[in-house]
Amino acid sequence: MKLVDWIAEFLAQQNVRRVYEMSGGMITHLLDALSRAGRIRIVSVHHEQAASFAADAEGRVTGVPGVALATSGPGAVNLLTGIGSCYFDSSPAVFITGQVNRSELKGDRAIRQLGFQETDIVSAARPLVKAAWIAESPAEVPALLKRAFALAVEGRPGPVLVDIPMDVQRAEIPQADYEVPAGTPVPADATPVLDHLARAQRPLLLIGGGIRAARARSLLRRFAEATNTPVVHSLMAADVLPAAHPLRVGLLGTYGNRFANLAIGECDLLVVLGSRLDVRQTGSRTDLFAAGRTIVHVDCEAGEINNRVSGCIPILADLPAFLEDGLRRAGHAGLPDRAEWQDRLRQLKCRWPDTAEQQVEGIHPNIFMHQLSAVSAAAGAYAVDVGQHQMWAAQSLDLTQDQHFITSGGMGAMGFALPAAIGAAFALAPRPVVVIAGDGGFQTNIQELQTVRRNGLPIKMIIMNNGCHGMVRQFQESYFDSRFQSTVIGYSAPDFAAVATAYGIPARSVDTPDAVAEALEWLWQEPHAPALLQVMIAPMVKALPKVMFGQPIMDMEPVHPADANPG
Repeated sequence: MKLVDWIAEFLAQQNVRRVYEMSGGMITHLLDALSRAGRIRIVSVHHEQAASFAADAEGRVTGVPGVALATSGPGAVNLLTGIGSCYFDSSPAVFITGQVNRSELKGDRAIRQLGFQETDIVSAARPLVKAAWIAESPAEVPALLKRAFALAVEGRPGPVLVDIPMDVQRAEIPQADYEVPAGTPVPADATPVLDHLARAQRPLLLIGGGIRAARARSLLRRFAEATNTPVVHSLMAADVLPAAHPLRVGLLGTYGNRFANLAIGECDLLVVLGSRLDVRQTGSRTDLFAAGRTIVHVDCEAGEINNRVSGCIPILADLPAFLEDGLRRAGHAGLPDRAEWQDRLRQLKCRWPDTAEQQVEGIHPNIFMHQLSAVSAAAGAYAVDVGQHQMWAAQSLDLTQDQHFITSGGMGAMGFALPAAIGAAFALAPRPVVVIAGDGGFQTNIQELQTVRRNGLPIKMIIMNNGCHGMVRQFQESYFDSRFQSTVIGYSAPDFAAVATAYGIPARSVDTPDAVAEALEWLWQEPHAPALLQVMIAPMVKALPKVMFGQPIMDMEPVHPADANPG
């Protein structure tokens, strides 16, 4: 059989339902095979970066590796930002790139390029993938793709790239099977953590994106309930516990909820599950973050433990196995009642509401996030871009138990949300998906409005338009004496409602608080159709509270009088 026909059937056998791509010469054979087979939907986008972000979101939502295709040269290179997003945020994905014919590869010649659009994408991608290979013969492709799908979901998930020359794609191969060997679960012992929880008076679970990547959200909820331990979460774990859950405290870190950071300061035990404790979680003073409390760090990668924050008790384990063991043992662990600690956490939350950190003229972004949540129960996911709006969303969205929070954390790529929403909308169909983006980020992949329109995707797009690159502008205000080069000076944005209308998508704008409720009602009047709402906010609104540089995460701006903090 022709190799590309085997690939088309293999992908279908792995439960791949869609591939994301932008056509190019070196993948025409593969696209033709997929089209003829008719078992996998081909989703054509308008930039390969969008294909890679859509595959990222598909992998996060389903647990099946998302798949994106690209031609050689610029097509393959354009995938790299999304490949890096998958790598840093632990999203399972397989990227298949077309390459020039083997006879056109430069090999060891002392030249830059031999074939047209020839590019060594394998070498370029290696720092951003779990593995990358070029197929040197048709016979090895089945084994490479099987290994790619196995590796993408083993341990800490991530992307794998397979580069296939065009003459290899069109070659004939003997019939091969499609089976991918399953990994072997590694046992885990949760006894040390339960022993610490039994002795602690003010414990917290610090939950990172590893819980989501391990498909362990339900296990984590049950473990928190079984041990009666409150939860703070990182940006990547905003959806692990629903907003209304009594054990959910809130977002910690540089732009975290003040009450969550204060809870960290008062806890005596911190159990870290699937978080790498990066600087946005701990602040720059890791010594102050760790001082006065025991930290137990559970992770599937040894290199993440005692990396930035030293002195942690290490437990190397796959999170599902660890949580399952913890649930088996929790009933016999002698865990104390912690009503006083939970009362204290409720006091902190009441004292420092997320909507009272700043006075805002016009639409208050944190209040708006609560209003948006109230009308978006039908949404299966929020796809959130990068910038101030990302912080407002993480601080204030009221996520329900079955909603996903999808954002670019490690890569922090502007332009992520719209193509990620495309992948999520296909994966979660028929449930709608909400995009939350800033005016700067939305322009980065604005061309994908055509993909939304062409496919009639139920994506509700919110553009928080402050007319500037707000996050960097806020940084310039603090550290560059308000010299706003390239964030205000040299920057501009269009009327997004007019742009969406040009693409055939219903759109409108809102610019006053008293008009928000009616605008949101309009947004959802056709739940399964795309729509865009431009939300005009004041240019100088900030993402607050924010940890002050060089201070512990409990010290946040705006600074309040010392006696304002009870206890």
